[in-house]
Amino acid sequence: MRNQYRDSKTSSIPSSRTLALLCIGLLISVLLVPSAFADVFIPSHEYLGYFDSEGIYTVVGNVKNENSFAVIPTITVSVKDGDEIISKTIQHVPLASEKEIPFKVKFFEVSGNIPVLIPAELSYEKLTKAPIPIEILYDNTLIKHKDGHITGRIQNTGDATIYYPKIYAVVHGYERVLDIVQNLEYIEKIEPGEILDFSMYPDPSVTEDVFYYSCFAPVDTTVVPLTAQKEGQDFDFRYDSGAWYSAAKFDEKGTTLTVRGYNSYPLETYANFEFPPISGNEKFDVTVNDEPIDFIQSIDDMGFWHVAFTVGPTSQGVVKISGFEKGLPPEMPKVPQWIKINAEWWATEQISDVEFLEGVDFLFEKGIIFVPSKELKAEVNWQIPSWYKTTAAWWAEDKITDDDFLFAIENLVAREIIII
Repeated sequence: MRNQYRDSKTSSIPSSRTLALLCIGLLISVLLVPSAFADVFIPSHEYLGYFDSEGIYTVVGNVKNENSFAVIPTITVSVKDGDEIISKTIQHVPLASEKEIPFKVKFFEVSGNIPVLIPAELSYEKLTKAPIPIEILYDNTLIKHKDGHITGRIQNTGDATIYYPKIYAVVHGYERVLDIVQNLEYIEKIEPGEILDFSMYPDPSVTEDVFYYSCFAPVDTTVVPLTAQKEGQDFDFRYDSGAWYSAAKFDEKGTTLTVRGYNSYPLETYANFEFPPISGNEKFDVTVNDEPIDFIQSIDDMGFWHVAFTVGPTSQGVVKISGFEKGLPPEMPKVPQWIKINAEWWATEQISDVEFLEGVDFLFEKGIIFVPSKELKAEVNWQIPSWYKTTAAWWAEDKITDDDFLFAIENLVAREIIII
């Protein structure tokens, strides 16, 4: 009966505004969905399936991490539809120690009326990663409205810009979890100290039953995976949106991607697609139902393309994204190219130690490297020996591999030659 009442819920709450603040007010059940790791789990009362307002079978859940270290959870959700078992796997975003992250999966393939939800399979990859420095402002701006939606504000409490943040939350009815939601607004970035508004809407089929929201979880990574066949092989990509997309496929030339999307909410939302680069020189165009639309094309710190656009309220449509290069993406390097360029510039004294170590700090922030039992702090005080420039130069000249470079940094930190 471990931790059964760790987060006991207060029941005598006088206002709907206060009800929105009950993230730490959950009654944690010990009847867990079976998984291989007891300290990373999905409570059974927060894992369920239902048909949404568009008739799409939807599965929602909430992953909790009780370890003393961060993890990347991988969740496989399976549904029995007649004689067929349909499975979908999500490698979720990094989940910090003592935190939780909701998830939602749409099963467009389910055609029967009585699908059976199978207990989820859950595993994780350990990593050391500082939590994303975005806080929900639990003040009088966090309001649950009469129609069931919620509005509030977030603040970047760190010292670095966060790109593409979003916020998840669990929606509760009076007796059970109803839905998993996220902010409807597209947020390209949030600067240090900046405060931004957000809003969340539950599925229209459950709005009248909403009691409170809990477990607000800020993240900085898109997490919904899709795969399309491109020149006979899998082309994997991801998206982040208040809408849902399926049936991804390329044309015969492999240069235009088509996906079907729908937004069940009576409000405008956004879509942000993330693609691995092929040449790195792609120039995209986007249409919805064959009509050109405005969009933003950008590239992130890891070298992935982002294509973002607005999605109309209560809308369905066929999205076509053209401009892909022929062929398949090369294997993405573990370390972004800009860090390698920084290493070359630092080795030749074109940039300072501080500028080079901003890239090293980025590797820790993204979980690309970590040192066991080493707690990373926001107020880092880097020191680096001058002889390490030789290693950086070798790496920039491809005389050693990415793994060799990463191992060297991990070793220096573990031996406290580089001080965190």
